[in-house]
Amino acid sequence: ELLGLPAVGLSGSLAAAAFLTDTLDRASFTRTGFNGLMLPLLEDSTLAQRGAEGVLSVTDLLLYSTVCGTGLDTLPLPGDTSVEQLEAILLDVAALALRLNKPLTARLMPIPGKKAGDPTGFDFEYFANSKVLGVPAKPLSGLLAGDEAFSVLPRKQ
Repeated sequence: ELLGLPAVGLSGSLAAAAFLTDTLDRASFTRTGFNGLMLPLLEDSTLAQRGAEGVLSVTDLLLYSTVCGTGLDTLPLPGDTSVEQLEAILLDVAALALRLNKPLTARLMPIPGKKAGDPTGFDFEYFANSKVLGVPAKPLSGLLAGDEAFSVLPRKQ
C-alpha cells in the first residue's frame, strides 16, 4: 500500500505485486532459499485487515500468485468447505503452476465451526487475526471432475 494503493485487493494491486516481484528479481544480492513476494494473509497484519474488510478475496490472491512467488498462503476458510470445493481451488492453483511453469503452493485452512465472515480468533503469536474468507467454488463436473487425466502445458515463450 505504500506504493500508492488505497488498499491491497483494489485495482492496482496486481501491478504493485508485479512491480515488487520484478524489483526483487532485478536486485543484485546473494540468494539462498526462497526469494520473492509472498502474500500470506494470516501472517501479515495489513493483508489480514483487508481480508477482514472484505477487500481481499481468495480469487484476488490467486490472481496475484500469477506474478508472485507463491500461491494461496494461510487462507482461513469456512469449516464446512467441502473436499470438492477445495479440489476446485487446488485445480486452479495447479493450472497456473503448470501454465506459468513455476511452483505454487496452497496453505488453505478450513476452520471448524467457522463460516465466511466470522472472525478467526486465533491465539497464536505468528498469526494476525482476520475474518474467514468466502469460498468461490462449487463442485466441478465433466472433464474437470473426472478420473481421466488431462495435461496443461507451459505457455510458449
